[in-house]
Amino acid sequence: MTISEQLSQDLEKVLYGNPWYGLPVYDIIGQVSFEAAFEKPPGSVHNIAGIVLHMISWTEEVMDRMNGQTAQVPSSGDWPDPGTPEEQKWQNYVSDLKLVNVNLLGIIQNFPEEQWADMVNGTIENDPGTTYEDLVKGLIQHHIYHAGQVSLLNRLLT
Repeated sequence: MTISEQLSQDLEKVLYGNPWYGLPVYDIIGQVSFEAAFEKPPGSVHNIAGIVLHMISWTEEVMDRMNGQTAQVPSSGDWPDPGTPEEQKWQNYVSDLKLVNVNLLGIIQNFPEEQWADMVNGTIENDPGTTYEDLVKGLIQHHIYHAGQVSLLNRLLT
């Protein structure tokens, strides 16, 4: 199995497959009402909508890096403001998360095998540099981490 095939399978499993740790990302997010998505429990730094926007931002940044751009903080920001609660807005955020990951899967599947071990262009603060393979593995871990946050916040709010 190629690195592209393995990373694609790993990302698909985490997003909508059958990961060993429990529910996939899309199932977890699918359980969130728009009211809960914008509510922030006492002591919480972010709400669920903000976490989803953060996941979208970093997925876009990973795609930019894989397309040869220099590493930077995502162009839409590290933690974009989710704004005022609106049901359609929440549905758009969920759709955007799915779309950006479909686009990432396409990039992974078409990424040259011989470049997976290459270093990503540039670094950002507290980033020692990474290979393209580790970049994608890191994003998969990032998705898992934030899906856990979403699950916990949703339990507190429902």
